[in-house]
Amino acid sequence: MSLLWSLETRELPLRFTWKISRNASDVKTNLLVRVAAEQGGPVGWGEAAPNVRYGETPESLRAAFAGLLTAGLQSVTTLGELEELLDAAVTPHALRFAVESAFVHREARRRSQSVARLLGIPEPADAAPTAFTLPIMDPGLVAAFVKEQGMDRFPLLKIKVNEEGGHDLLQELTRLLPGRPLIIDGNEAWHDAESLLRFLESITAMPGLKVRLLEQPLPATCADDYRYLRPLSPYPVFADESVTDEADFADIARQFHGVNMKLMKAGGYRNGVRLLQQTRAHGLQTMLGCMVETSLGIWSALQVSGLAEVCDLDGFLVVRDEPFGLVREAGGLLTAQPAIPVLR
Repeated sequence: MSLLWSLETRELPLRFTWKISRNASDVKTNLLVRVAAEQGGPVGWGEAAPNVRYGETPESLRAAFAGLLTAGLQSVTTLGELEELLDAAVTPHALRFAVESAFVHREARRRSQSVARLLGIPEPADAAPTAFTLPIMDPGLVAAFVKEQGMDRFPLLKIKVNEEGGHDLLQELTRLLPGRPLIIDGNEAWHDAESLLRFLESITAMPGLKVRLLEQPLPATCADDYRYLRPLSPYPVFADESVTDEADFADIARQFHGVNMKLMKAGGYRNGVRLLQQTRAHGLQTMLGCMVETSLGIWSALQVSGLAEVCDLDGFLVVRDEPFGLVREAGGLLTAQPAIPVLR
């Protein structure tokens, strides 16, 4: 049996400027992978959201996909064979997830199984709460943004910060929504533990501030600083950029209190599940995150949400005129369509 694989590019204008500590964008370019048998039958779709943090671009992913076709992607018939091919080609993480998830979705439809059952994990809940993110902006713009985006409907909020303006941004959001649990995400903005601890000391007495966790404030290379920071931080510290497709979890447990797993970074469902299971096995808290993605990528993430304590899956809410409608949000709760996605 020969499979037919194709790749298409999708430009995604955003509802607002998506600014984090290292970059800003108004448009994202994601890639969609489709797989079907030559003779017809079930179809599978997957999404890749290139991550510049790891050197991924739409162009590099398209080139890598062409390389997979040359290497024999059409002849793969099992998940094991696919994994061997993706390993041998050193496939970029986001593309690897798109290809693997397309294959998994087709296989699950062919077997009339759910994705969770195919992966051997618990079925997701009917609805999952998600955080919603405030990107970096001038503090004077926060009140209008909070109102326009209806942020008060989300039980958990996330705020992107940098070293220069993080205090003022936090102060304004906390003034507007006091007592709302917050994820503070530094995206590696600080450079050493001492400067970060001074920042944390400056915010701990802020009226109305309630911090759920602190996400990747220092670069992934600062392992010694994280080991020093872990017992001193007033808030749980979670790894993001420090955990990709591979990780030494014994060492991660010495640096962090929890792990944010993103399927785009893990490089696939199966490795993402492994990372969440390893996180739990080492006594760490589990979080499920995303990139800026369509509802196809978020639908995929929701299939493994039964393994996570915290979900941060608002990436599709950043997309203007999101094209597929595979996930709905109401009152901060996400509901995925029951059927495995088939895009039109």
